[in-house]
Amino acid sequence: MEVARSLLVMAAVVLLLECGLSTQSQVTYSSRLIHRFSDEMRAVRASREGEAVDDWPEEGSLGYFRRLMNSDVERQKMNVGSHHQLLFPSAGSKTMSGGNELGWLHYTYIAVGMPSVSFLVALDTGSDLLWLPCDCVQCAPLSDNEENEYNPSHSSTSKSITCGHELCELGKTCKSSKQPCPYTVNYASTATSSSGSLVEDILHLASDGVNASNTYVRAPIIIGCGKKQSGGYLDGIAPDGLLGLGLGEVSVPSLLAKSGVTRNTFSLCFGESGSGNIYFGDKGLSTQRTTPFLPIDGKYIAYIIGVENFCIGTNCLDQTSFKAQFDSGTTFTSLPDGIYKAVVEEFDRQANAMKITFEGVPFEHCYSSSSRELPETPSVTIKLAVNNTFLVHDPLFVVNDSQGGIVGFCLAVQSSPSEMGIIGQNFMKGYRLVFDRENLTLGWSHSRCQPLKGEEALGSNASSPISLPTTEQQRAPPNTHAVAPALAGRTPPKSSASFMSNASCLLLSILMLLFHQPYHSF
Repeated sequence: MEVARSLLVMAAVVLLLECGLSTQSQVTYSSRLIHRFSDEMRAVRASREGEAVDDWPEEGSLGYFRRLMNSDVERQKMNVGSHHQLLFPSAGSKTMSGGNELGWLHYTYIAVGMPSVSFLVALDTGSDLLWLPCDCVQCAPLSDNEENEYNPSHSSTSKSITCGHELCELGKTCKSSKQPCPYTVNYASTATSSSGSLVEDILHLASDGVNASNTYVRAPIIIGCGKKQSGGYLDGIAPDGLLGLGLGEVSVPSLLAKSGVTRNTFSLCFGESGSGNIYFGDKGLSTQRTTPFLPIDGKYIAYIIGVENFCIGTNCLDQTSFKAQFDSGTTFTSLPDGIYKAVVEEFDRQANAMKITFEGVPFEHCYSSSSRELPETPSVTIKLAVNNTFLVHDPLFVVNDSQGGIVGFCLAVQSSPSEMGIIGQNFMKGYRLVFDRENLTLGWSHSRCQPLKGEEALGSNASSPISLPTTEQQRAPPNTHAVAPALAGRTPPKSSASFMSNASCLLLSILMLLFHQPYHSF
């Protein structure tokens, strides 16, 4: 009986909408509202539960207002949480460093496809595309991944990106718009590249459990099926691929933001011990320092900041202003030639240590250590916009002997012929770095890079019941709502849309009279 009543009420609502919108009827329908903490509502609760309700708050009391306020907070969590939660790869937010003594990057595990397959990918804020070894023609030896490489044909959620796709940059080189979209990414390192074709698949993510309505999320993303790699990638610097975190439309942060599941921001934290974490949607602390990203030729193409002065110790050097890219895919920081010369000379003047050359070490300014511990060295600080300062926690490269003892150290900066400097990950350690793409700012605060609470309970092989819109649906203009394809339909002509028979309106009136009941709010 209740089911039938519900169906009739739904039919009445539909007819009401049609009648009200189409015929501009002057009939007014009303329904009496009952406050959730009124005496009448208390009687309803008692009749349903068969006993008196003892926890009912007295109107106007402290408990009364507390209950109302708690309800409002919970509703805000429901409405806002799912759109602005912090997400991280389903295997956990943990990042780890790896490489050899002259080239370290940070990596994290991600899971893609259905069924999900895990890959150990390098984290690179200096590029956009997520690519994985796939249908390999020329790939590096892979990590211990049992699946070895990504295979789109084995994933039920993969879709080919064709040359006619909006995000296919090389579409003009295709003979047909229906061909698979090719890609080629050339990196700053000499002769280092990745090429193949683009596909769409899902990335498995988990929430931090704070104000989050869902534990797991499946996010549609663009993946480069990396058939051929060259340069450093053949040496294993990206064993299972690379996660581009840049500003381009194909990057994972861009696609997550377009889907509306997180804010358009993310954070990286590289701890002193080599481990760290990554969070999508992280806005950082209210007390963090910030500096704006700068455009190039009017466009924001990379995470570029303005350096006003380079400071060694307490001496902030004149004429050391330059632009620099914050690039986690670069191990060591490089400075424009003129800036480099001024910085290393001042460091040399203050170092109070004997210079030495270490064979095979690419740094020019190195010093011997007379003890088994590092001597005191001058601090290295970058002065940024709005008089903000960024203290570099670890500007040195330590040289060890075969027993692990310290024999010397170098200032770990390199010279570059480019006018653009690069802030590498050796300068990023010890900070929670927030790449706020909404406000186009870089934020930073001191951190030990510990994971958020609640994350440790999440499993690495968790399923992802929450699906997001496809990338096609994500490209809707701002302030519009995507319509599920199954619900989309052709809008009827105005004449047919405005027509409604008197019989339908009469049926509506009868239904409303039959089922006119007070509305109960719980």
